[in-house]
This record gives sequence, C-alpha cells and structure tokens, in this order.
Amino acid sequence: MAIINSIFGWYIKKRIHQIELFIKYPHDVQKDWFNQLLDTAKNTEWGKRYGFKEIRSIEEYKRRLPIQTYDGFKHDIERLIRGEQNILWPTDITMFAKSSGTTSDKSKFIPVSQESLEDCHYKGGKDLMSLYYHEFEESRLLEGRSLVMGGSSDFVPLNEGSYIGDLSAIIIKNLPFWASLHRTPDVDIALNPSWEEKIEQIVDVTVNQNITNISGVPSWMLVLLKRVLEKTGKHQIIDVWPNLEWYVHGGVSFSPYRSAFEEVIGGKGQVNYSETYNASEGFFGIQDDTKRDDMLLMLDYGIFYEFMPMSEFGKENPMTLQLDQVEEGVNYALVISTTGGLWRYLIGDTIVFTSTEPHRIKVSGRTKHFINAFGEELIIENADRAVMITCDKTGAVVKEYTAAPIFMDSRDAGAHEWAIEFEKAPTDMEYFVEVLDNALKSINSDYEAKRYQDKVLQPPKVHQVKEGAFYKWMASRGKLGGQNKVPRLSNSREYLESILKQS
Repeated sequence: MAIINSIFGWYIKKRIHQIELFIKYPHDVQKDWFNQLLDTAKNTEWGKRYGFKEIRSIEEYKRRLPIQTYDGFKHDIERLIRGEQNILWPTDITMFAKSSGTTSDKSKFIPVSQESLEDCHYKGGKDLMSLYYHEFEESRLLEGRSLVMGGSSDFVPLNEGSYIGDLSAIIIKNLPFWASLHRTPDVDIALNPSWEEKIEQIVDVTVNQNITNISGVPSWMLVLLKRVLEKTGKHQIIDVWPNLEWYVHGGVSFSPYRSAFEEVIGGKGQVNYSETYNASEGFFGIQDDTKRDDMLLMLDYGIFYEFMPMSEFGKENPMTLQLDQVEEGVNYALVISTTGGLWRYLIGDTIVFTSTEPHRIKVSGRTKHFINAFGEELIIENADRAVMITCDKTGAVVKEYTAAPIFMDSRDAGAHEWAIEFEKAPTDMEYFVEVLDNALKSINSDYEAKRYQDKVLQPPKVHQVKEGAFYKWMASRGKLGGQNKVPRLSNSREYLESILKQS
C-alpha cells in the first residue's frame, strides 16, 4: 500500500502541474492539438478527401469540412466495422462503442481508437483521481475498493480482434492490470449482459467488502444501493460501507437525484460527490472542486473543440466559435474533432460556460431533447433546476420524470404534461404543480411569457406514476442499466404516452 501511495502521489503532482498549464494557456493547447490531429490523419481517406496537408488555419478547416452528424460518418464506420482501415484515423480501429441512443432509437457505433482509449478515456479516469486527491489530501480511497457499475453489454464480435460493446464495458475489458487492483466486481460480473442478474451478483460480492468509492449513472446506482439495503436489512448505505467517502456520477444531471442519494447513503457530510462528462465520443469534463456545481473542460485529451451557438443550430452553414470567443451563460452545441477519427462531429449535447478563466462548463441538455412547441425553448437544465427548487420547497423527492407538450387546439391553449415517479411524494400535489410552474417561470423568461394569462400555455399537468413505472418502461425498450438514460424532455409525445401506459 505504501508503494502504491508513493507512486500515485508522484503522478498526482506531475499531472496537476500539467492541468495548471492548460488552464493558463488554453488556446495554445487547443491549437497544438488541432495541428497534431490534422498532421496525424493527413494520409487517411478523410485526410486526403479534405486536404488536411494544405490546411493552414482553423478557419480554413471550417470552410473545407462541413459539420457532421452520425449520418455523415455512418457509411465509413460500417466499412471500419467490416475490417477496412485508414479511413478516419491511421491506426487500426477495432473497438466500437454502441450508443445508448438517447436522442433516437437508432443505434450508433462510435469508433474507439487505442489513442482515444488511453489518452482520453483512461487519462480522464486518472485525472479524476488526481483532482480528488489534490482537493482531499487525507483521502483513504486506496485502502478500500472502488465499486464501478458499468454497462450491461454483450460484446458483439465483428472479425478477428474487433467487437462492439458499451463504452463502459470496453473500458473495463481493456483496463491495465494496475487499474483493476482496487475495483470491484470482477470483469465477469461487471460485463454480465443480464442487468437484473448482475445487480444481485454485485450485491452479493460487495456487501462484505470495504467500499470507499462508487461510480455509475445516478438512476441505476440508486437501484443498486436500494437492493444493498434490502439484502442487508440496513437503513443507510453508510451502515454497510462505513468508509464510503466518494460518489462519482455522470450521464445525467445529478440535481434531481441529490436528495434521494443523501437520504439513502446517509453519513451527512462524509460522502463527497463529483461529476464527470464522459461520453462514447470522448471524456470532456471533470468536477475539479466539489464545492462548485460545474466541471473543468479538459483540454489536452486529443480533442479539438468548437462551440456552436444554439441560435445557429439548424442553419445550412452554422457558425462555430473557439475557446477565446465563447461567453458565459450562452447555450452551445458541442462540436469535436478527435483521435478516434471524428471530424467536426456534432455530438448532440449542449453546454453552458460558467467560467472562462478557467473554462468551466455545465451540460445543459441535448440538441434534440427540449420542448419548444410554443416558443418556450425549455431545455433540460431548466427542467432539472425547476424540479430541484420544487422539491426543496415541498419536501418531495423526485426519482424520475419526463415531460412533453399538450398541443393547442381550436378551443384550448397548450400545456406541458409531466410524468413523475416520486421517491417521496408531496403531501399536496396541487401545491407541487404550482411551485413547479412558478419555478419554470423564474428560470425561463420565454416560458413565463407564454404562460401570461394562460393564453398560450396553461399550467402544467402532472401525473404521479406508480413506483417502478420508469424501470418497467426502460426494460420494455431493452434499455436497462449502463449508460441508458430516461429522456427528460421531448417535443414529441411518444415517450410520455408510453410511460403513462406503464402506470
């Protein structure tokens, strides 16, 4: 243990210095990566197609390459899956991360190169630990086990040495031996494709272990923790794992879940919470200060960033900005070029800068997950904040929710309709709806304007769904566990109506 702590202490000091450098010189670091990416890929098919050798500036890069959605890469990714190489990236690509499909029901297969795996995803994991130890020097994480709940994924073999799987499963499968020393459960359980069977196996293995930290998507981690309590007969997780000090979450906003976690875990003030922004396409952000609620944008992971103002979204030739041009409080769609061979890829997430010195961000939503049926432009960040405010004022605890519009007809104004599963239901539902409505008005001026005298939007309509309704709905879609997320907002009523049928 002393040797491990010594080695890790050396790494922490070295890495913190490097992080401080990209914080101090963000534009230089990004320009270096821009040049390195193009130089490395200049002899690939895409490099030749768009003349990477001749590109001398970021502006020229933007002129030559259109912004791409997945459909722009689909044909070439299918060729990679069949075994062809040197198309998007010069080194062999044999791993493909299956998208959780949060923006549509269509599966996406994101190429994962060895460079993106090691210099982005693994580097992000190491930096997460470094930043935590930098903030909490007396941490005793390494004295116990790290419980990591990844995706429930079948690996689909493609040809010799190539396969498809969830990103979390790909990471677990390829972990170096030293990274596996403190993690639990073992690989066989972690990669069990049966989600419900895996939950039982994890509980059986971990209830008697010294768990010091846990990580996973909040919705599924909550399911696991409750099962631990059921199995042990304890009232709080801290009674099962008394040395638990850290929960790492990501994938969805933690705001609606925080009160539920604090109640289930217990040990007020003992457990720290950290957010990460890690997608199939890359590892983008880490909460470097647990007293804040935003994340440091990681600038030296082999990713060149562009930021598209949402006012440009949907235009034929949308404008994008670099780090030295962004402003705080503006909603941007994220566009990336990476060591995985993604070029000017619109990943579907929207972010807001909370600071530009250093560059810190919040994930504000999805480019396709919003409600704008009446010009109200309600994004997920608005909805999450409104739910958190409403819970604080009413004493309720929300477990899951989704919302969609009720469209206007010849007689009535429109409205927003919500399906909510409560961990702790409000004593007065009418008051809950009133507070939710007022919170949305205070957060979103467009919503407030449309609610004026009920002329365009009437008060929201809220359904309290049965316990387990969202779980059953996700199971019916084959979306249990891992990185699968409940869609919070949609301009379509498809999700809402199918969830209401479960209740």
